[in-house]
Amino acid sequence: MMYLSGQTMAIINYDFTVSTGLQESITDITGVGVAYNKGFGLGDTVFYIPLFIAGIIGLIRGKIWGIYSMFGAMAVTVYWPIVCLSALFYAKNTPGFNFNSYTEYSVLLSLIALYGLWGLWFLYRNKDNLICQ
Repeated sequence: MMYLSGQTMAIINYDFTVSTGLQESITDITGVGVAYNKGFGLGDTVFYIPLFIAGIIGLIRGKIWGIYSMFGAMAVTVYWPIVCLSALFYAKNTPGFNFNSYTEYSVLLSLIALYGLWGLWFLYRNKDNLICQ
């Protein structure tokens, strides 16, 4: 629910998500950073979250499409933290970019990417046991 709140609400009311601590303020990341966060919020809302939910439902039901959906969601789970972390470091020392939580974000985003890699490995290793014949 926190992920959905932070990402979906970012495209509806960005200031609200900042006030809850789920997004960074424009003074920290500039208008381009806000646009970037809103873009990820839209992509997550229309693609990633439904794909993840479909994966969960499909896995619970033991369906092959659940494996495929969850593979896709786990691949995105590896991809997006790498992009976000890279962007933060490339933007460092850019005029107006005042982000300063590099250590926290490096740890958090690395753990999320590792979770995605683990998920891909787990699905691959257990695919036959996850599908009801």
